Amino acid sequence: MRTRVITAIVAFIILLPVLYFSGTFVLPVAMAILAMVGSGEMLHCVGTLKRYTFSVPSIIVATSLPLIMYFADTWIYTRLDIAMLLIAIYILIAFAITVIEHKHIKIEDMALSMIMVLYIGFGFSSIVLIRDTRGGFADGKYLYMLVFTGAWLTDIFAYFCGRAFGKHKLIPEVSPKKTVEGSIGGIVFCIFGTMFYGFVYSLIFKSEVDYILLAVCGAVSSVFSQIGDLIMSMVKRKYNIKDYGKVFPGHGGVLDRFDSILAVSIALLVTLSVFQALTNACGPIR
Repeated sequence: MRTRVITAIVAFIILLPVLYFSGTFVLPVAMAILAMVGSGEMLHCVGTLKRYTFSVPSIIVATSLPLIMYFADTWIYTRLDIAMLLIAIYILIAFAITVIEHKHIKIEDMALSMIMVLYIGFGFSSIVLIRDTRGGFADGKYLYMLVFTGAWLTDIFAYFCGRAFGKHKLIPEVSPKKTVEGSIGGIVFCIFGTMFYGFVYSLIFKSEVDYILLAVCGAVSSVFSQIGDLIMSMVKRKYNIKDYGKVFPGHGGVLDRFDSILAVSIALLVTLSVFQALTNACGPIR
């Protein structure tokens, strides 16, 4: 317990300047480092890390995506154009390596590695994209924090609601301790917690917030936080490991700590994009 507490304090101290300078290159660089370590953990788990013809380009792609989302706009190509081109090249390379290395690597391990590397890379990239959103109700300077608060609120309140009221197992073969009651409690408290976050933000910065958007973001965050957690648990069970790594002593690896955040970031990016499209088409949603 002492190790877990010390690690949490140190991690929080490191996180604070990243959040404070989130409008600069600091955030994408931090996300790129996490993507690099996380993709390495996943490849090690699946057993493809030592197949360097595959693992090296995989880690490069995962690391590059958050940086591309911040640095790569040019007068010819947008950052999404460049990211899609990089992903397309990576998929072709991965297919070629699968054929060449077919005697040494199972195709299902290669496929899972490729999918998870892209998932990890785009998960951390989504945080950068949300933070870089400008203007109106979808201003990234306050919405990007919902990625973290949504995952943390769900985790905390699902645990306590499960301990207090849990009677029905959610998916015991994947995560034996999670309950239906805990899951519902996590969703409800995440919705209200997200709206409270918006209320506090509006008081401090004298800014209007969209409570409908916040409620939807809270629900989406909580649902996908739990899905992200379960996805990573399924992979760990399949490959019979306890933790993905040891980067955070007492807590495990990057993927053990950011499993929920990866799913939440992607889900929130989609939610915000849909809201923005609806607002552009129909006017503000109230």
